[in-house]
Amino acid sequence: MLKYIVNRTLIAIPLILVISILVFVIIQLPPGDFFDQYRMTMEAEGMRVDRATLDQMREDYGLDQPIAVQYFKWISGIILRGDFGYSFEYNQPVAGLIWERLLLTILLNIFVIGIIWLVAIPVGVYSATHKYSFLDYVFNLIAFFGTGMPSFVLALVVMWLAYNYLGADVGGLFSRDFVSAPWSLAKVIDLLKHIWVAVVVLSIGGTAGLIRTMRANMLDELPKPYVATARAKGLRERNVINKYPLRVALNPFISGVGGVFPALLSGSQVTAIVLNLPITGPLLLKALLSQDMYLAGSFILILSVFGIIGTLVSDILLAMFDPRIRYD
Repeated sequence: MLKYIVNRTLIAIPLILVISILVFVIIQLPPGDFFDQYRMTMEAEGMRVDRATLDQMREDYGLDQPIAVQYFKWISGIILRGDFGYSFEYNQPVAGLIWERLLLTILLNIFVIGIIWLVAIPVGVYSATHKYSFLDYVFNLIAFFGTGMPSFVLALVVMWLAYNYLGADVGGLFSRDFVSAPWSLAKVIDLLKHIWVAVVVLSIGGTAGLIRTMRANMLDELPKPYVATARAKGLRERNVINKYPLRVALNPFISGVGGVFPALLSGSQVTAIVLNLPITGPLLLKALLSQDMYLAGSFILILSVFGIIGTLVSDILLAMFDPRIRYD
């Protein structure tokens, strides 16, 4: 196992470099650049921008240089100094923009992923072991509803219900007085008062999908001979379920860890915009729309690194939980 981990880690280094090249090329494929977008925005507002001024700004930020030179400066700054470049849209270093939102993004998604797993696993197991019962039909109905309902529509419904019937302050993760305030116990309490709306909205779709997955996997495993053998040995039904088919049925959850890591960073962009959440997803979307190349490229690169790490972790966990999988 140790040799496997070392090999995968060594392979990841050139893979990340290749991804960084692809990212930098792709974000420069759309015609124009940030300053062209800036000129069109200013002209739409009735203001003229001198072309010589824009050319000088491009020269100041190095955008007049060949793409290979721009890439080398960007990637060498990340490797040597942890400098992800400069955001043209926000007029500040990219690293500060990313890290200030990263904590809230990870915190929110940990709540969401925890609720998804805590609900989906037992509900899926119960639904499979009590097939065609009344509660099985109820859980299936809820799962189909949660899977089919777009999360941003659900966000609007939950916000309306919370505001009209609970009097909750919906939208955002903080009250107006705490948005720019330093962290304190009062700010944490205020965060907990607001975060539940976002957690409910973001967890419903994932929970519904994993309930269906868990139920289907359990239904595949329950008729197999090894389950009948365990019952024939006289084991209690709960022990039979937990020790044998459940471990195999958990494989999709464990392999899904590879997608959990980048999800911790990206969040759900459209739903986050509807809920006015100060997390990384809307920032990435705005960077892509404005062609803020260093901000967008840094986000996508970090997402890729999280994906590689998550895939490695999921492979290791699969070998630990499933005795049929070995990397020896």
